[in-house]
Amino acid sequence: MQQTSASWRSVITTFIQQRLQAKLDKLKDDDPKWQELLAQYESVAWMQDAARRVAQIQAVTHSLKPIHPDARGTNLYVEPSSLPTLAELGSHVLGTNFSADVVGNAAALDVYKFLRLESGGRSLLAALQAGDADAMRALHDDPTEARALRDAFVGLTEAHTGEVSSHTLAKQLYWLMGDDPCADEQFELLAPLYATSLAHAVHAPIQEHRFGEANKAARQARRDGKAHEGVFHDYPGLAVQKMGGTKPQNISQLNSERGGVNYLLASLPPPTWKSSPLRLPMNVTSVFKRLFGARPLVRQTVHELRTSLESNPDPTMETRQRREALVDTLIDELVSMAAELQQGLPAGWTCDQDHYSKLAPEEALWLDPLRAELPGEAAFARDWQWMDWPAKVGQRFGGWLNQQLGSKLPVGDVEARVWKKELLTDDGFTEQIAQMDKLLDAAQADAGAGGAA
Repeated sequence: MQQTSASWRSVITTFIQQRLQAKLDKLKDDDPKWQELLAQYESVAWMQDAARRVAQIQAVTHSLKPIHPDARGTNLYVEPSSLPTLAELGSHVLGTNFSADVVGNAAALDVYKFLRLESGGRSLLAALQAGDADAMRALHDDPTEARALRDAFVGLTEAHTGEVSSHTLAKQLYWLMGDDPCADEQFELLAPLYATSLAHAVHAPIQEHRFGEANKAARQARRDGKAHEGVFHDYPGLAVQKMGGTKPQNISQLNSERGGVNYLLASLPPPTWKSSPLRLPMNVTSVFKRLFGARPLVRQTVHELRTSLESNPDPTMETRQRREALVDTLIDELVSMAAELQQGLPAGWTCDQDHYSKLAPEEALWLDPLRAELPGEAAFARDWQWMDWPAKVGQRFGGWLNQQLGSKLPVGDVEARVWKKELLTDDGFTEQIAQMDKLLDAAQADAGAGGAA
């Protein structure tokens, strides 16, 4: 497709009009804000405002916030193709095929979406960086104004003004560059950054291998001990790091697109570690007290939350944010515990009547979802797909947390509903259910196709 000024104008106009329409749909016809929005979303006016706001964000390939969300310092945008080629895995392997990340004010991320618009297989940002005349004319009829807008937009990939800096919350380490560890001058002080573009490239294949249909079929064949023509992908010791909690966009754009999920591959060897034995919910009605409540981080977080609330803090935004952060930590641990049981035990482990018959039905549905794929478990599969069990799990979580907060605090049904809502709207909890739902839907489709054949 040939790029022309008209094609760029069409893409830009469509983008701005779609954003305008989304705003207008929320207003009544006689709302006085109607005309204000029409003026605000006139193409030139919107682009001038976007050119002003682009300074609030920065395109990066290596970012600081994933190291610590409160760290303030330098982020870097480095073309992977410009990095030296090494034998080790690094960002250099991405070449020209990479996704740039964006950090900064989340409210200005729409500007980045604007610059990612494509015409003829080329992004607007790339066209402006190359000084494309058609893309320039699409910004403004006046060449001077067009160049001013272009200069502002391409500044997205440039380092913000000021000296390169680190922060007390960032990681730093001394690296021996010579042969004598006793000579201070042979050490360099390094400030590691998170290779966000590389992490995003790694995420896609792992996500496909964990939840894709091809690997699902290979996994089932392996489980059944049957021959299979495909390749089975597995990642022993894979860890999932959630960044940003319920607001992954506060870390970066790519982190938001992944729902905050970042995969950590096991580094073996070295180091070598011994994982603690998986604790099983044997002869219990619920996992909350015996398993979940016994986790060290859960005990510590509950103590902090109880101590904070018992101090009767002022009802400020800071108090609310601290309370939400502590509850988010509990929910993250709950999702991790569920993943450990789902992935660490064979499908159908809750069928063991000698050890797990007391476990509440909703918790069995939550923690042993792949049981629905087994022969003779049609009723279990129907109960899972009915989807009333997440709300019951939320009720159990709310009741458990109220109980942990003790008799000194006036917590009751209202608070329990708040804890329940926070769990049911948590990205990690909902994504875990959605991924399992996808696997079970695929299993039903395969079974239906087999019956038809």
